[in-house]
Amino acid sequence: MSGTERPGWVDSREPVVASVTGLARELADPVRLTALQLLSAEGPHTLTQLADALGVSAPRLGNHLARLRSAGLVAVEHHGRHAVYQVAAPGIADVLTALARYARADLAAGPVRPATADDLAHTCYDHTAGLLGVAIFAALTERGALLPPDGRDSALALGGDPSLFGELGVDVGAVEPGRRKLATACLDRTHRLPHLGGVLGKAVLDALVARDLVRPREGARTLTLTPRGTRELPALVPGFTPPSGPGRVDSA
Repeated sequence: MSGTERPGWVDSREPVVASVTGLARELADPVRLTALQLLSAEGPHTLTQLADALGVSAPRLGNHLARLRSAGLVAVEHHGRHAVYQVAAPGIADVLTALARYARADLAAGPVRPATADDLAHTCYDHTAGLLGVAIFAALTERGALLPPDGRDSALALGGDPSLFGELGVDVGAVEPGRRKLATACLDRTHRLPHLGGVLGKAVLDALVARDLVRPREGARTLTLTPRGTRELPALVPGFTPPSGPGRVDSA
């Protein structure tokens, strides 16, 4: 064939091209991107809850949510005086996860600021966050211990194979939720991927501390990786690779 262009390949009206470029336009704004990430990971939010989480004004967020609704990416239901938003596009969580993982790999390969101990592992309320928390969550869903979040509910369902919880030191059957949810996904602010919250999230952190894999730092949210944790956690959580460098491992 000659080198003549084939307009069909680059025609913006072609359905797949139009869908992908349209999604890219919506994700190009930090407010819309973060709103979708939160809704996909943590489930439905009211406008006020979402604005508080993002740290933006409700009117500003409302304009962005209206645009996401027009694009078919979010839906809204009204419960009394409250408008509750949730993701509407099937598969959007997979897209956002793939983009966040791509960004992490890109940052790791580029000249960015060195990772801090807080990036590696810290607490978010009473559960594990940072790279360690994200890796644990990914391993739990990949091994079938948890079903991944679908953006429809803030609570996560257990999967059919809880064995990784046992390997982490948690007996799922002995965990009593009480008034709290058993398991939730909590979007990690730095890595933009979920980590495990809820009662099981606390139980996992308690088990890591009890086994001396991590140690809480007094007066701070940072979790210090112990020498034992450095040795054992990469095998226990395959997606977790502690970076080398000073200040990241407790030598005591």
